[in-house]
Amino acid sequence: MKSSEFIHWDALESILKNELNLSEGHLIHKKFSEGYSNMTFLLTLDKWEGVMRRPPGGELPPRAHDMHREFQLLEKLSKVYPLAPTPLLYLDDKEIMDKHFYIMEKKNGVVIDENYPTEWGSSTEVGPILSRAIVDALIDLQKVDYKQAGLANFGKPEGFMERQVSGWIRRYSHAKTKEISSVTEIEGWLTQNVPKHSDITIVHNDFKLNNLVFDDGNPSHVTGVLDWELATIGDPLSDVGSSLAYWGSKDDPNIGIHVLSSQQGFYSRREMAEYYAKGTGKDLSNINFYLAFGFYKLGVILQQIYARWENGSLEDQRFSTLDEAVENLMNLAIEAKEGRLV
Repeated sequence: MKSSEFIHWDALESILKNELNLSEGHLIHKKFSEGYSNMTFLLTLDKWEGVMRRPPGGELPPRAHDMHREFQLLEKLSKVYPLAPTPLLYLDDKEIMDKHFYIMEKKNGVVIDENYPTEWGSSTEVGPILSRAIVDALIDLQKVDYKQAGLANFGKPEGFMERQVSGWIRRYSHAKTKEISSVTEIEGWLTQNVPKHSDITIVHNDFKLNNLVFDDGNPSHVTGVLDWELATIGDPLSDVGSSLAYWGSKDDPNIGIHVLSSQQGFYSRREMAEYYAKGTGKDLSNINFYLAFGFYKLGVILQQIYARWENGSLEDQRFSTLDEAVENLMNLAIEAKEGRLV
């Protein structure tokens, strides 16, 4: 961690003890395996465990990594969707660390990224179970009455997809580092083919396998859904498209993320879409649009990170080859719009 990204752990310990009534022990902190976004730490004080989330280092895109908004959303959502962590404390105190942060409950279980617990069995046994579990957790989220939960002000559903498309195109333009021939084509197609949606739900906006927590002894039981930074109110099929984009296939090129779902036994993207449609009764005739946009959006996310690596804001060498993944994702978006992936 750069010197400008300090965390005064002793000061944080005092705050936790005072605000959360924790009297025993010395604060122990452990950084979780860091992804491409916010920093997340496991905090332990005697028998208490919690999780701290804060933005990454370096210059950040405008309005990105808003910890206060995420905290406020979870305050309401955790009361009606038990898989959402309960937030405990929000602070913006430069005496403790350089960026604002919040503390939330720790959801017990296992987060699956590159591997799942071997004791669960073979991929042909576990794959279908995990495939269904992630879709079921998304369906349960979309059943939440966002107005009754007090979340109506967390999004503007009217014109949601139009704003999503134009907003992510704008983000790509700001982070662009080289010409990619497929970008102009996919941006034009997305802009001209935004579907008219009739349903409005909570949208997580990053609903993927490694943002779920599973019961250690039961892969069919999801115990938590993490990373609510991008959550809003809008078109539920946007979450389906994003989830399918992350749900990689063995035939995919490098897309810059771990793809456990390429193993034998895991549902294909088509099977995932069919299982969702069966569970919700929703019309997926426009799924090609949502999948294409899912690929495009993931490409923009990785492009933003790559641009920060290229200008020196980030030093992690993992990011040095993301430009290749971005180009592959833009090409996959073209394939998706042509109906070749679902």
